[in-house]
Amino acid sequence: MKIRFCSGFTKPGFLLVHFEPPSVFSVGSRSLADSTYGNLCNHKKRPGIGLTVQCAIANRRFSSRPVDSPRRERSRSSSGRDKDKDKGRESQSLYSRPSLLEMNKEKAANRARVYEFLRGIGIVPDELDGLELPVTADVMKERVDFLHKIGLTIEDINNYPLVLGCSVKKNMVPVLDYLGKLGVRKSTFTEFLRRYPQVLHASVVIDLAPVVKYLQGLDIKPSDVPRVLERYPEVLGFKLEGTMSTSVAYMVGIGVARREIGGILTRYPEILGMRVARIIKPFVEYLEGLGIPKLAVARLIEKRPHILGFELDETAKRNVQTLKDINVRETALPSIIAQYPDIVGIDLEPKLETQRKLLCSAIDLNPEDLGPMIERMPQFVSLNEPPMLKHIAFLKECGFSIEETREMVIGCPQVLALNLGIMKLSFEYFQKEMRRPLQDLVDFPAFFTYGLESTVRPRHKKVLRKGIKCSLAWMLNCSDEKFEQRMSYDTIDIEEVESDPSIFDMSTLMQPEREESDDSEYEEEEDDEDEEFA
Repeated sequence: MKIRFCSGFTKPGFLLVHFEPPSVFSVGSRSLADSTYGNLCNHKKRPGIGLTVQCAIANRRFSSRPVDSPRRERSRSSSGRDKDKDKGRESQSLYSRPSLLEMNKEKAANRARVYEFLRGIGIVPDELDGLELPVTADVMKERVDFLHKIGLTIEDINNYPLVLGCSVKKNMVPVLDYLGKLGVRKSTFTEFLRRYPQVLHASVVIDLAPVVKYLQGLDIKPSDVPRVLERYPEVLGFKLEGTMSTSVAYMVGIGVARREIGGILTRYPEILGMRVARIIKPFVEYLEGLGIPKLAVARLIEKRPHILGFELDETAKRNVQTLKDINVRETALPSIIAQYPDIVGIDLEPKLETQRKLLCSAIDLNPEDLGPMIERMPQFVSLNEPPMLKHIAFLKECGFSIEETREMVIGCPQVLALNLGIMKLSFEYFQKEMRRPLQDLVDFPAFFTYGLESTVRPRHKKVLRKGIKCSLAWMLNCSDEKFEQRMSYDTIDIEEVESDPSIFDMSTLMQPEREESDDSEYEEEEDDEDEEFA
C-alpha cells in the first residue's frame, strides 16, 4: 500500500482531508470499499493498491494521485490513445468541419454568382475584386434597387462601382437620413451622390458631423449649411485642419474681412477645397501684378468669390492678352477687372467676335473701337443681342443718325444696357423741359445714366433759377457738394473739366462698404441694367 500526503502548505488554514483506502482493504467480512464509511468518504476506486487523498485549504482543493509503476503508465497511455482515436472517428461521423480550401471555393462560387447578376444588369464588376460584397445575389439586388430608388443609374454605378460595397441599412440609410435632417433637399440627393458617392462610406458621427460643426464655426449660418453641401458635397470629405483652414487663413491675411468669410463660403464653398500654394496665392499675385492693390483684390473676393475658381494659365492670362490685342490699354486693365472681374474667366474671344459683328452691322462700328468701349464698360462683352438692338433702335427713333448713334455708343456704352423705360422718360424731359439740342446728348450721352428725379430735374431747376447757361457735363458730372459750389459762382467764364464719368475710380473699391439707398433712381436703373446682361 502506498500513501502520498499533500505537503508544503505555506499558510495555516482549516484542513479537510478525505482518506480513500485501497479497494482491496477489508474490515471484517466486508470490504471497506463497500462499507458505509467508504460511501461517506466518496472515495474513487482505481485499479492497483494505493490511496488517494483529497484535501481543501482556504477554499482551494488539492488531490494526490497514487504512484503507479512505469508499466501501468504505458498501458494507461496506450489505452488513452485508443480512446482518442475512437472519439475522433465518432466526431467525424457526427460532424464534418469544412476545410479552408472548401470554404474558399464556396466563397468564390458565391462571388461568381453575384458577378453574374451584376453583369446581367449592365454593371462591370472588375473593380470589385478584393471588396467585401454580399454573399448572395439577392442582397446585392437589394442594394442596386435602393440606388435606383434614389435616382442613380447603371451608368452612375459604373462610374463608382465601389458604392456596391455599402450596406443599405448600415451605410446608405443613416447617411441619407442625416443629410435630410440637416436640410439637404431630397430632390438634390441624386446629383449629390453623383458628385460625391464616397459619402455613403462615411460614418455620421466620426466623419460627417465634425465637418458640419466646423462649417458653422466659420460663420456659415445653420440654415445655409444645406445649400453649401448641395453646391459642394465634396467638402464632407476634407480634413478639418487641412486645406479648409489654410484657405480661410490666407484670405484673412490679404485683407478679407473676417465677418465676410461666412458669406463668401456660402456663395462659393469651392474655396474650401482650393490649395493656397497652387491656386489662390498665384491668382492673387497675378492680379497684383496687373496693378490691382492687394486690398482691392480682397474686396473683389468679398464681392465675387467665384473669381478664385478661374483657371489662371488657361483662361485669365489668355483673356488679358486678348484684351491687349484689341487695343485695350495696359493701364486700363486694373479698372476693367475691378469693374467686371468675370472678364478674366469667361470665354472671351467668341463673345468679342459676336459683339463686333453685331455693332458693325447695326452702327458701322470700327473694330478698333471695341477697346475703348470695353475700357468704359467691361460688361459690354456679355450683353445680349436683343436688348442692344432695342436700344439702338430707340436712339434712332429719337432722331440720332447712325454716325451720332455710333459716337454715343462708343462714348457711353451704358446706353446699350440701361432700363429702356427710364431712358424714354429722361429723353422726354430733355426735349420738353430742357429744350436743348440733340447734339448735347451726342456730346454727353452719360446723361441717360443719371436719375431723373434724384439728379437731373433738381439741378436743372437750380440752373434755370440761377440763369446759367452750361453744358450737360458741367451740370451733371460732379458730386452734390461740387454742384452747390458751382451754383455760388456769379459767372462762368471757363468750363471746368471733369474726369470721364465712365472711368472707374479704384479707390472706391477699397473703401468700406456702406448700405445702399433705395430711393436713388440711378441705382434702380443699375438693377434693371443687370437684368439686361447675359
